[in-house]
Amino acid sequence: MHDWIAHLFRDKDMLRMGHGQRVEDRNLGLGWVYYALARLLRPERVVVIGSYRGFAPLVFGKALHDNGRDGSVWFIDPSLVDDFWKQPGAVAAHFAGFGVTNIRHFLMTTQDFVGTGEYGALGPVDLVLIDGLHTEEQAEFDFNAVAPKLTAGGIALFHDSVAMQISPVYGPDRAYTCTVRRFMDRLKQRPEFQVFDLPFGPGLTLVRRAELPPA
Repeated sequence: MHDWIAHLFRDKDMLRMGHGQRVEDRNLGLGWVYYALARLLRPERVVVIGSYRGFAPLVFGKALHDNGRDGSVWFIDPSLVDDFWKQPGAVAAHFAGFGVTNIRHFLMTTQDFVGTGEYGALGPVDLVLIDGLHTEEQAEFDFNAVAPKLTAGGIALFHDSVAMQISPVYGPDRAYTCTVRRFMDRLKQRPEFQVFDLPFGPGLTLVRRAELPPA
């Protein structure tokens, strides 16, 4: 793992986007949470919605490889920031360059994905990371799309879920305020969910179904 992280961080883009990464001590930051949960839950499917250069999908994919069993990462990103994800061959080569070959990319928004046959065939999901457009409305849509697929012990993770920063990722003329926290605040009011914030950088929030007492 130490050598794999060193190789990953040779790509400076893997140190961006607020996951708390540090090249000095080969520290994955929040990536350790992604890796640990995938090793612990040993999922067959992980869904990742949004990624600038694939840091989170790669860490999840590496964990699934290290589990020594079949498993796949379903990665949904319409490549609206730039053209990075638009060529399937280049996408596959990008991931394979880090020794990860179990990531399946869907070049579309979540709104488009839920209308596909692949969505119907997705099956149970143990882990989902929601890290696309960081608005309250989109985070809610993404969650509602995947929540019916989550297993009883499944966990949804939301990135950029604590700080309400201005994001310039789509360009200075399309900067917007990240409002995912507002959706997290609403989820915290719903007794059917357990919601736990990790307030590091822009934040990571873990959501799972609560075990409610019998009526």
